[in-house]
Amino acid sequence: MHDHAFALSRRSALRTAALAAAGAVVTPLFTGGPAAAAGYPLQFRWIRIAGPGKPSDATAWLAAMRQWRTGRRAQLGYDDRNYRRPELAWAQRNPVQPQMMVHDLDFYDRATGRYTVDKYLAGLRQRYGGIDSVLVWPTYPNIGVDDRNTDRMFRDLPGGIGALREMVADFHRAGVKVLFPIHPWDVGTRDPGLPWAAVLPATMAEIGADGLNGDTMREVTEDYFTASLDQGNPLVLEPELGAGDDAALQWNTQSWGYWNLDPETHQDIGFPYTPEVSLTKWLEPRHTVHVNNRWSTSKIDMLQAAFFNGTGLESWESIWGIWNQMTDRDCEATRRVSAIEREFADLLVSQEWEPHTPTMQNSAVFASKWPGGERTLWTLVNRSGQAAEGNQLAVPHQAGLRYYDVYHGVELRPRVAGGTATLSFTIEAEGFGAVLAGPDSALPQGFGGFLREMRRMTAKPLSSFSTANITVPQKMTPIRPAVPRGGTPPGMVAIPAADFPFTVSGTEIEGPDGFGVDVQYPWESRPARNHSHVLSIRAFHIDRTEVTNEQYRQFLAATGYHPRDDHNFLKDWDWPAARQPRYRSGWAAKPVTWVSIEDARAYADWAGKRLPNEWEWQYAAQGLDGRIYPWGSTFDASRVPATTSTRDGIPGPADVTAHPAGASPFGVLDLVGNVWQWTNEFTDRHTAAAVVRGGSYYRPQGASWYFPSDQDAYRLDRHNKYLLMAPSLDRSATIGFRTVADGPE
Repeated sequence: MHDHAFALSRRSALRTAALAAAGAVVTPLFTGGPAAAAGYPLQFRWIRIAGPGKPSDATAWLAAMRQWRTGRRAQLGYDDRNYRRPELAWAQRNPVQPQMMVHDLDFYDRATGRYTVDKYLAGLRQRYGGIDSVLVWPTYPNIGVDDRNTDRMFRDLPGGIGALREMVADFHRAGVKVLFPIHPWDVGTRDPGLPWAAVLPATMAEIGADGLNGDTMREVTEDYFTASLDQGNPLVLEPELGAGDDAALQWNTQSWGYWNLDPETHQDIGFPYTPEVSLTKWLEPRHTVHVNNRWSTSKIDMLQAAFFNGTGLESWESIWGIWNQMTDRDCEATRRVSAIEREFADLLVSQEWEPHTPTMQNSAVFASKWPGGERTLWTLVNRSGQAAEGNQLAVPHQAGLRYYDVYHGVELRPRVAGGTATLSFTIEAEGFGAVLAGPDSALPQGFGGFLREMRRMTAKPLSSFSTANITVPQKMTPIRPAVPRGGTPPGMVAIPAADFPFTVSGTEIEGPDGFGVDVQYPWESRPARNHSHVLSIRAFHIDRTEVTNEQYRQFLAATGYHPRDDHNFLKDWDWPAARQPRYRSGWAAKPVTWVSIEDARAYADWAGKRLPNEWEWQYAAQGLDGRIYPWGSTFDASRVPATTSTRDGIPGPADVTAHPAGASPFGVLDLVGNVWQWTNEFTDRHTAAAVVRGGSYYRPQGASWYFPSDQDAYRLDRHNKYLLMAPSLDRSATIGFRTVADGPE
């Protein structure tokens, strides 16, 4: 799923060799190559094949395509049994799939603690016509903040396995299939004890999920599918990087398609004017590809590429909690295209598919032909910036055939001459078209109603819908002032008033700065990765150390506090039956962890204090000289706790006073390197997140995708954004807190 995930093991030269070995003469893009005597020289880019060089080449090009497919299937000993499995057939009727963060506020109501699947789906139906499957994403970018692995994070979702099973059933009742991710790179968190290929299919069977998406994978290996069969729950497997191994198509019945990427550099080169053909969809027309270009500000190019190929779209808007909303035009185009694809799903898997079938406006309009029994569908895209009007298709005519412009929902009156029907209609600039031919006896049930709905839907041209990109504003949750204190309370440090130059940058692994990455402070106009502002900070007091286990025990004893969602609450304490929980022996002076931001606020309220604003935390750590660490600007490992990367249970943090040499200019201790600390919370229309500061002693190894935890996380000019969903998932072994008391007015 990640921007850096395209380190592919095979390059274009290997693909060329494979195609040539299959019997087709091929010419890789960018390298030229001799014309073929025995057939058209196919040009390909990794998982796409370029179309014919000019319209007059279409016949030879299609012959070469068919020759290659026949030869490649023979070479593979191709077995299509999984495309004939009834349990997996849904993947062939699956045009729209979002990747959905579990943190989406339409999906889970933090106030009531309930999944709101119906609310989430209703919003998508209203905006772009609804979805067919959903990739539910609970892990990255928070995974690695502690040693919870992929499966553990699934199980830490609110309500556990039972609630997940009901949540999946809610999607199923709405006709939506559910997938979860595989992270093959998750080799640094707690060892699951068995291979992921055994663990994850078993969990999917427990909750009744329908598929697994292979994050960063070119193919999901066959052992995942075999394990799903053993569980009695055959899974649709969907590799992120396009089912690049042809043989894996036999058990990977879905995939993603990054069709805008250069096969060598993996840079975004956009979509070519002449549509390319999906190599995987061509080899197996029943294979669904969800075309993906998550950072794009317009989805029209990728949607045209998908429609030309008779396949689907990844309608991904919440990108790790960064909102990149589809434009109104994108949404309306998705609504129309997906309606056609759902209506004619049985034709869009035709083995007789003819991409680049001739059109009468071949410099602007490109078409695919989808024969099936007595009916034929054409999907058309206008790649030009001008409307294509008049004659579009000339097709063989037979008595009894009727023709429909199904995009506009009207019957066409062809001009028939010499056994050829000429079809005339309009496709707007950068728009879509679809034509159905067939006798009355072959029209689908309810076809008249479908035409009426398409006629209503397309009454307004796509060009009338806004193409504006929306940056969703965030609000910082106000931190209520605490009772002012004249003197410095015990255990706290006085911090004087100052004009503080607050400069900090977010450490998000992904996301350009133009999409609302990171957070938006009250003085800013939009979320951004980099921040710099001078703040007038009034005097305050801050805890010399994080709140300890002993201090939190006193709070529990005084108040009887117990959260409604108590999963993982004080997870590293002992919970004897019918008695108060107690921390482990020798842990009194360690910072309390496994507390959500709500648990931390409850303690602060009891103590007559509050959580610090982030700039207060940074000022107490940095002073006014811009130092990088509390002790200066040169890192010194002796001033912070030793790190651990163990996979068999992390040992717990150090005592809060164990590293006095790490003190800040004001004498505040343990600011970096022991446990992360809660500060401000930010919320937009879709996502809540908290800023955590200071880094921790835990550093999982083996992947660059884990929650940033290296030495940079200790820097005082860096912060991390931690997505919030529910206390059960938010609580962590490496997040604690300290409190603040306000100084005198």
